[in-house]
Amino acid sequence: QVQLVESGGGSVQAGGSLRLSCIATRYPSIFYMAWFRQAPGKEREEVAGLYIRGTDTAYDDSVRGRFTISQDIAKNTLYLQMNFLKPEDSAMYYCAASDSTFGWVGGGWVDQAKYKYWGRGTQVTVSS
Repeated sequence: QVQLVESGGGSVQAGGSLRLSCIATRYPSIFYMAWFRQAPGKEREEVAGLYIRGTDTAYDDSVRGRFTISQDIAKNTLYLQMNFLKPEDSAMYYCAASDSTFGWVGGGWVDQAKYKYWGRGTQVTVSS
């Protein structure tokens, strides 16, 4: 059983930065991890994904060039560096992980049903 705990959320002004962290148990068992977000009244959407056992990354168009997903294997931690934040980035951010392989490339990484494990989320609020 993989457990995920997010941290690093907060309130910032537009143009500011935050770095989210997600500590995972049983890190060596994980194949893929991703960040998703959900704003009030909206569906949860993909943000960025990482193939834990390689270097493949994926980003939603809305964050590409502003956000960077990375990992520190020694610390069993996934990160999301968020720069040039916009008010529309305000949401609860969730970390997700899969300990099974699936068609991750070519857009498959956005399939939330493929991620068996989810954290409780960390809130990001960006003011204008």
